[in-house]
Amino acid sequence: MKDSFNTRSTLEVGGKTYDIFRFDSLRDSHDVERLPFSLKVLLENLLRKEDGVNVTRQHIESLLAWDARAKPSDEIAFTPARVVMQDFTGVPAVVDLAAMRDAMQRLGGDPTKINPLEPADLVIDHSVMVDHYGAKDSLDLNTKLEYHRNKERYKFLRWGQTAFSNFRVVPPGTGIVHQVNLEYLAKVVFTKDEDGKTVAYPDTLVGTDSHTTMINGLGVLGWGVGGIEAEAAMLGQPISMLIPEVIGFRLKGELPEGTTATDLVLTVTQMLRKKGVVGKFVEFFGDGLSNMPLADRATIANMAPEYGATCGIFPIDEQTIRYLELSGRTEEEMALVEAYAKAQGMWRENGAREADYSDVLELDMGTVEPSLAGPKRPQDRVSLKNTKATFVSNLQAFLDEHKTPEETRFEGEGGDTAVGGQIDFDRGAVEVEINGKKELLSHGAVVIAAITSCTNTSNPDVLVAAGLVAKKANALGLKSKPWVKTSFAPGSQVVPAYMDKAGLTEHLDALGFNLAGFGCTTCIGNSGPLPDPVAQGIREGNLMVASVLSGNRNFEGRVHPDVRTNWLASPPLVVAYALAGNMQVDITTESLGKDKNGDDVFLKDIWPTQQEVADVVGGNLSRSMFQEQYKDVFAGDSNWQGIEIARSENYDWAPSTYIANPPYFEGMDMQEPGVHSISDARVLVFVGDSITTDHISPAGAIKPDSPAGKYLQEQGVEPKEFNSYGSRRGNHEVMMRGTFANVRLRNKMASGTEGGWTTHVPSGEVMSIFDAAQKYKEAGTPLVVLAGKEYGTGSSRDWAAKGTNLLGVKAVIAESFERIHRSNLVGFGVLPLQFNDGDSAESLGLTGNESFTFGKLDDEPTSLKVTARSDDGREVSFQAQVRIDTPKEWDYFRNGGILHYVLRNLAKAA
Repeated sequence: MKDSFNTRSTLEVGGKTYDIFRFDSLRDSHDVERLPFSLKVLLENLLRKEDGVNVTRQHIESLLAWDARAKPSDEIAFTPARVVMQDFTGVPAVVDLAAMRDAMQRLGGDPTKINPLEPADLVIDHSVMVDHYGAKDSLDLNTKLEYHRNKERYKFLRWGQTAFSNFRVVPPGTGIVHQVNLEYLAKVVFTKDEDGKTVAYPDTLVGTDSHTTMINGLGVLGWGVGGIEAEAAMLGQPISMLIPEVIGFRLKGELPEGTTATDLVLTVTQMLRKKGVVGKFVEFFGDGLSNMPLADRATIANMAPEYGATCGIFPIDEQTIRYLELSGRTEEEMALVEAYAKAQGMWRENGAREADYSDVLELDMGTVEPSLAGPKRPQDRVSLKNTKATFVSNLQAFLDEHKTPEETRFEGEGGDTAVGGQIDFDRGAVEVEINGKKELLSHGAVVIAAITSCTNTSNPDVLVAAGLVAKKANALGLKSKPWVKTSFAPGSQVVPAYMDKAGLTEHLDALGFNLAGFGCTTCIGNSGPLPDPVAQGIREGNLMVASVLSGNRNFEGRVHPDVRTNWLASPPLVVAYALAGNMQVDITTESLGKDKNGDDVFLKDIWPTQQEVADVVGGNLSRSMFQEQYKDVFAGDSNWQGIEIARSENYDWAPSTYIANPPYFEGMDMQEPGVHSISDARVLVFVGDSITTDHISPAGAIKPDSPAGKYLQEQGVEPKEFNSYGSRRGNHEVMMRGTFANVRLRNKMASGTEGGWTTHVPSGEVMSIFDAAQKYKEAGTPLVVLAGKEYGTGSSRDWAAKGTNLLGVKAVIAESFERIHRSNLVGFGVLPLQFNDGDSAESLGLTGNESFTFGKLDDEPTSLKVTARSDDGREVSFQAQVRIDTPKEWDYFRNGGILHYVLRNLAKAA
């Protein structure tokens, strides 16, 4: 390795000597202090990894000369210290590694070269579903179902745990990857033994989940990437990126009484989405951080994908050390973190010089008010006091769209569907029988109330607040409404430890918030089935019902296919809405229910003060709890340890509908295929704005009459054993059939439909997107996708790119892309093109019935001519931006994808 700037030096901490790459020697010639904290992390990464090839002196100079106001243009190579994965995205990553071992063997190389070169941790957290709830045995029953459904996947991961070195698996039932990362895996300052010396450097990472950014709250730089990019990082490939803009977010003041960290993060998310920070770093600073505990920082950092940023990072300071001590890190680790941060000028103190930022936003936390976000986007914050009105407005639009002929005639005769200026909510209500009692299920019914998601379950303050709301409600005799499916799924084993000690578990249980599992559950669509009477009532009345969850995602069709409106809220508000039972109740002014004496109970009667919460947290959460719960974190329970596996270098690929050898490397040789022109392509999918990876990538339940459902039944799998798409991400046959199959997808190629439908051109036949893709494939017709703004927002799902590729899509033309999905498309050989400003499919008069021919890509252009030709001979030509953003991405694209590039390079080096 080179050291052009002579920065390698030593740091003495606690009698031990570490090698570090100091900024001191740079300070005479460069103003390092002006750089934001996050760019200092990148600077150290470049200094340590300078090799004259991937990282040169010029790269370091470019970062040192960073212009806060300039548009990003300089490329650098970032080498993360480690990789984290969850099982939904991790399983296909390990499948790809296993397939690469087979391919390496066919190419004449050593299959064991396919092995993580950087530490990789996989936490199994996405598989548990809320099938059982509201009972003491819910956790046990859900765990048994989880192992029954996922035995083939878990067997595969157990094999990977033994076959790959530098790879650890945190077994099911432990917690959510981001919370486990925060509480245990993260080091803040990483160490590595090299040539007899111990090198210390900032802990950095990438993860196969977009909410990897939660660790930014601890001062650790990392973000979500696609599985394919994470695999390359594991295999020693640096991540190419442009030196980003860094938006500073100044925080001052303190949260007012009655508000929570959830309200704060929803406010921050709304502000940053409005600002527009896609592809940018966000860095929080200001004296307000002195009053902000680490858990609140992690809550804000977690939702960086929701506000669109690459990361949302906080600096290292006293709060960081305080959290490291609480969470059981060693004295040696804490001393190194503090000493390193101070030595490098990366330690935050009040009154210190502010860094240069590309732009600055400011929030006085004293102005934050209780809030929710909904009904279908996390950035759409609504004040709690306005939530009822917002719901009513959405309901009115829904009712107008779904009027019956009788209602239309009634209005025509001078009638009115509203009564006294208010919607008649019982209009269309359905009587259902629940637990032997007749109940009226109406529009606005809260049918799911879930305390879930890493965003909030990592924060003791909001969980204790939920427990105190439950305790006060129980004392008054309130109950959750019978149609509400209640669940509690914390992100680590530490949570029930302190809730039990505080005596709050019994009160949550009394309201139906029994422990249902340790995992993401409802937030990722694993909400499980609704009770039959409720599900039937919703469909019979075509009711607009709601979920309220303490999650981070509420996109259409994500939480449950029968639930049209989904609201993000703090855990105590989740409990409150379970009591109220309907979004038409203004819980700021209206009664939540009756007490034992028949008197009205209001939210203010059961809401705890900040001091009450602080007293409970301070008296019941301890360092020893973290140490106890994490002492055997990789061992797993008897279920995990009882899984039998074959110990071998290559996987045996036993017949399975969960795990299958993918076709990506079939026919591959050592010759780089290069780029090829695309001619006479047809449109498979034509969509509008804000199409998320939830719309593209298979997620949630598999319907029996869907292409994936039919395939599984052909393999002898009964519908009751389908499990979810997420659990079957290791089988490409299932996943390609589920791509673009979201029940809420509106494809303009099949106007008037909802779901995975398209019109085959030129036959004019309406069919499933998968069937049409197969028909086009048989004819040798390449395919394209047309889209609007923010294409690919949401989770960092590599299957959104893999499935697109396997369907035969060669290019996606959109008005704008979300960062991760654009990168994933390139990484899997799909060309991302962006309409020029002012252009769109609509403005150009495109219908989707045209055939598309693209200009040449041989000289790696930044712009490309596209010609769309209608069957009647009409032509429309336009220029589109080629969104292959870096030279390294061109290397990937010419090779057919990032995995092919890595594989060829490793085979050549063998």
